[in-house]
Amino acid sequence: MSYTWTFFWSFLLIHMTTYVVSSMSGVAYDFTVATILSVIVTILVIIVASILPNDPVEKSHH
Repeated sequence: MSYTWTFFWSFLLIHMTTYVVSSMSGVAYDFTVATILSVIVTILVIIVASILPNDPVEKSHH
Protein backbone atom coordinates (compact mmCIF):
# COMPACT_ATOMS: atom_id res chain seq x y z
CA MET A 1 0.00 0.00 0.00
CA SER A 2 2.88 2.37 0.71
CA TYR A 3 4.15 1.89 -2.85
CA THR A 4 0.76 2.96 -4.17
CA TRP A 5 0.77 6.13 -2.09
CA THR A 6 4.36 6.84 -3.05
CA PHE A 7 3.46 6.61 -6.72
CA PHE A 8 0.29 8.66 -6.23
CA TRP A 9 2.08 11.56 -4.54
CA SER A 10 5.08 11.49 -6.85
CA PHE A 11 2.68 11.42 -9.83
CA LEU A 12 0.82 14.49 -8.58
CA LEU A 13 3.89 16.45 -7.51
CA ILE A 14 5.92 15.71 -10.65
CA HIS A 15 3.00 16.61 -12.92
CA MET A 16 2.46 19.84 -11.01
CA THR A 17 6.17 20.68 -11.21
CA THR A 18 6.37 19.81 -14.90
CA TYR A 19 3.34 21.97 -15.64
CA VAL A 20 4.69 24.96 -13.75
CA VAL A 21 8.20 24.69 -15.22
CA SER A 22 6.90 24.25 -18.75
CA SER A 23 4.57 27.23 -18.34
CA MET A 24 7.38 29.42 -17.02
CA SER A 25 9.75 28.45 -19.82
CA GLY A 26 7.13 28.72 -22.57
CA VAL A 27 7.27 25.06 -23.59
CA ALA A 28 4.22 22.86 -24.18
CA TYR A 29 3.20 20.60 -21.29
CA ASP A 30 3.89 16.94 -22.08
CA PHE A 31 1.91 14.38 -20.07
CA THR A 32 4.10 11.46 -21.19
CA VAL A 33 7.36 13.03 -20.02
CA ALA A 34 5.83 13.92 -16.66
CA THR A 35 4.53 10.38 -16.20
CA ILE A 36 7.92 8.85 -17.03
CA LEU A 37 9.60 11.23 -14.58
CA SER A 38 7.10 10.33 -11.86
CA VAL A 39 7.82 6.61 -12.33
CA ILE A 40 11.57 7.30 -12.11
CA VAL A 41 11.12 9.41 -8.98
CA THR A 42 8.96 6.71 -7.39
CA ILE A 43 11.64 4.08 -8.02
CA LEU A 44 14.35 6.36 -6.62
CA VAL A 45 12.32 7.13 -3.49
CA ILE A 46 11.69 3.43 -2.87
CA ILE A 47 15.39 2.62 -3.34
CA VAL A 48 16.50 5.41 -1.00
CA ALA A 49 13.95 4.36 1.61
CA SER A 50 15.21 0.77 1.50
CA ILE A 51 18.87 1.84 1.81
CA LEU A 52 18.44 4.13 4.80
CA PRO A 53 18.61 2.34 8.15
CA ASN A 54 15.60 2.29 10.47
CA ASP A 55 17.59 1.61 13.64
CA PRO A 56 18.15 4.44 16.08
CA VAL A 57 21.69 5.75 16.34
CA GLU A 58 23.39 5.19 19.66
CA LYS A 59 24.93 8.29 21.18
CA SER A 60 28.35 7.71 22.61
CA HIS A 61 29.98 10.26 24.88
CA HIS A 62 33.72 10.66 24.51
